[in-house]
Amino acid sequence: MTGAFTLGLDAYVMAGLLPVVAADLGTTVALAGQMVTVFTLAYAVSAPLVAGLLSGVRPRALIIAALAVFTLGNALTAVSPSVALLLGSRAVAGAGAGVYSALATAAASALAPEGRQGRALALVMGGMSAGTVLGVPLGVLIAGQAGWRATMWLVTGLGLVALAGLALRLPGTPAGPQVPVRERFGALTDRRVAPVVGASFLAAVASLGLYTYLAPVLGAAGGVAEDATAPYLWAWGLGGVLGSVLAGPLLDRTGRAVALAGALLAGLVLAEGALPLLGAAAFPALVLWGAVGWAFQVPQQQRLLGLGGGTVALALNNSALYLGSAAGSALGGLALAGGLPAERLPWVAAAVAALGLALHLLTAARARRAPARETPAEDCPAG
Repeated sequence: MTGAFTLGLDAYVMAGLLPVVAADLGTTVALAGQMVTVFTLAYAVSAPLVAGLLSGVRPRALIIAALAVFTLGNALTAVSPSVALLLGSRAVAGAGAGVYSALATAAASALAPEGRQGRALALVMGGMSAGTVLGVPLGVLIAGQAGWRATMWLVTGLGLVALAGLALRLPGTPAGPQVPVRERFGALTDRRVAPVVGASFLAAVASLGLYTYLAPVLGAAGGVAEDATAPYLWAWGLGGVLGSVLAGPLLDRTGRAVALAGALLAGLVLAEGALPLLGAAAFPALVLWGAVGWAFQVPQQQRLLGLGGGTVALALNNSALYLGSAAGSALGGLALAGGLPAERLPWVAAAVAALGLALHLLTAARARRAPARETPAEDCPAG
């Protein structure tokens, strides 16, 4: 969980450090912001690529190696004297993070006792959400007191702690069978896997993309001043941690990943749709939004494992999350620049989430009509 916490912290803290990084390196905020883009792209590309090409290697060795690359990238970020080296170091960290995230998720499910795979997946997702919700404000606070490089040394130190813990305590799991490269990447074109990953992408666009503009939304819809948004951010974050942790036991108890994922998407539509109507009293909607947005990936990951996509499918899903977050932020910015009132942006996000729900329901309906040999995989009971 320490490794997942560090990933969640590192993935989002840099966005809050852009002004101080730009000032320190003598560049523009726009150019410094490309380090977020580089990290995201490296994460998205490396995850399915490496997971597919190295599918025959023992997972324990790969997990430790990926976390080591991630930690090295953060250390290089902390000492980077120029924008060029900074961008290169973020690419290294993103590549390590992408591979580690997918492999750690698969290993957590494989090592969990029968009937507790959902809890194991939720533990990984809970670590990432906690790193985002709790770690990011801490990292920004440290940067304000000791500089942005101190924050990156914090991330590096946490990575080393996680690395030592894995090296000492992570049990070995057998490597997957050696299969042709074409079959390893079959998840990329699998007609059952692609719609699941597509729903994850749309959910990330709607949830994480809107989160970028929460301050202007609250200001326009409820008259909340920018310096008074912290309680609202914490409400969203608290919901995220609770949703991530509680989704696993619920999935293990019911064994109905498809139904749970659909209910969570419906909750996301409801929460974002209610946000402008509640204005300054939006705390319940924010808690619900954070909870269902983060919890959604727990049944999604379980479904992908049940479909037989393996680590490549999980890596593809993780890539979709980061790309969806980036796409949502970009599209939200374009919408606001084009004149869309900020208080209407949650309704646009809710429409995107509704599109994801429609895709999910169509996929589930198609699975029910599929031959019997495919039905168990799409039903994907937690056990």
